[in-house]
Amino acid sequence: MSIIDVFFRNYVQIPVALKSKYPLFSAIIAIINDSLTLFPYSKEKSVAEKYSQKWNNKGKEVLFMSFPKDFYWGGATAANQCEGAWNVDGRGMALTDVTTGGSVKEPRMITYIGADGKPGKIRSMGEALPEGAKYAVLDDCYYPNHEGIDFYHRYKEDIALFAEMGFKMFRMSISWSRLYPNGDELEPNQKGIEFYRSVFKECKKYNIEPLVTIHHFDTPLYLEEHYDGWNNRQLIEFYDRFAETCFKEYKGLVKYWLTFNEINNTVMFLEMFGNTASDEMYQRAYQQLHYQFVASAHAVKKAHEIDPNYVVGCMICGITFYPGTCDPEDILLNRHTWEKGIFYCGDVQCKGKYPSFAKRLWDEHDVHLDITDQDLIDLQEGKVDLYTFSYYMSTVVTSHEVKETVSGNFSAGAKNPYLTYSDWGWALDPKGLRYYLEMIYDRYELPLMVVENGLGAYDEVESDGAIHDPYRIDYIREHILDMDKAIEAGVNLIGYTTWGCIDLVSAGTGEMRKRYGFIYVDKDDEGKGSFERSRKDSFYWYKKVIASNGKDLD
Repeated sequence: MSIIDVFFRNYVQIPVALKSKYPLFSAIIAIINDSLTLFPYSKEKSVAEKYSQKWNNKGKEVLFMSFPKDFYWGGATAANQCEGAWNVDGRGMALTDVTTGGSVKEPRMITYIGADGKPGKIRSMGEALPEGAKYAVLDDCYYPNHEGIDFYHRYKEDIALFAEMGFKMFRMSISWSRLYPNGDELEPNQKGIEFYRSVFKECKKYNIEPLVTIHHFDTPLYLEEHYDGWNNRQLIEFYDRFAETCFKEYKGLVKYWLTFNEINNTVMFLEMFGNTASDEMYQRAYQQLHYQFVASAHAVKKAHEIDPNYVVGCMICGITFYPGTCDPEDILLNRHTWEKGIFYCGDVQCKGKYPSFAKRLWDEHDVHLDITDQDLIDLQEGKVDLYTFSYYMSTVVTSHEVKETVSGNFSAGAKNPYLTYSDWGWALDPKGLRYYLEMIYDRYELPLMVVENGLGAYDEVESDGAIHDPYRIDYIREHILDMDKAIEAGVNLIGYTTWGCIDLVSAGTGEMRKRYGFIYVDKDDEGKGSFERSRKDSFYWYKKVIASNGKDLD
């Protein structure tokens, strides 16, 4: 590569703001560019043309993409959705272990034995356990998370498949109740410790960097029953012990950590029920969040004490919100939705303090929080190093009456006439990802990772065993293209781990037929099947994407 090639390869990535700041520099560049156009460096194209080319929407290969050479391509899972072995080797129970399967039309249910000794069910979101009731596994119910996809016994096979695709990173989580069965023990379960050590060693064998979520919707059930879960400040102490154990036991095997998965869902879940959520529900939700913020800050500080090389991030459920109209009421509502749903959690974890609009959010529901002076110090000292988020869809907010609504990923809103939707009502909006990336990077100026993105869809196995999933390829391709545009615009995006790189149990519906993976798992919604793995067309496509660092999207 010539000096001129190197120059243009780097110049095209200089932010526009910097170029405009130095007009003389830009003028010189323009003269060089014009000269190269008149007297081409190559017989085919000028250098400027050569390195300004981009992929078109049809995925045609060109010569230059913005992804850095050390970009983390990979995939993501969660212990409670894939691990299985729910009562093996000393693991305790989590709430998902008493949660039934559901569907897009039928909600998942939590099962219990009432104070009268009779079995019962409540919705997994939005309903409280009756007074005196105890969580219970019922004989006549199916619990898809009990088996997951049996990653616990098949992790070597699965990681080998990830390596075959060329993964640079594998995002996964640690089951809290596998390390601390009840959650309040003083010493961890050694069999749990050794299981994850084996998983991480297997990743290292293939030079796959683990990205580990400490808490991914799996608070030990014992803590829910006996301590009222995250409504109790004492859970900070238990989480501290759990996180410290992880940092010490897996030093040298794990570098990247996330404290809480989609932490903002604690409040966003309430928005699913429109205006029916009570002030008491908001009081509990915001208090839970505060204790989790403090626990997250403690984890960041402790991680850096144990190993200065540790990188600890937050993880936000990323949804791009659009105003339904140009009515000023809609514009203001949209801003306030961003503040409540996205910025509130991001600001506390990234800036180390509550934002100015927090008081307005609390006042809306008469919320009064237990916040100590030491908590505020901890939040400031425990700011995250990295901002990560999931992104599947955008949604529309409006103050006007709407005829058609849609829902997806625990959110609901007006239907956007400019977008198409998945079978589960999720808006397909790759430009929304670029919008989110640019907005968040401008707000926090931290490295970013997209740690969940993918398409849940019905997959059919052909008679010859082939699984053709062009819809999944198209979905991911378009999002990669817009990630590239965000990087070119100056966003420091360092990783992309698709959700459900292997088929697993859906968190929202408990289904298996809602498949995300590049790898098919032979299991149905009733738990029947061989659990055998097979490669979909998207498996081979993603392998090409990774090998070319995002250049080959055909």
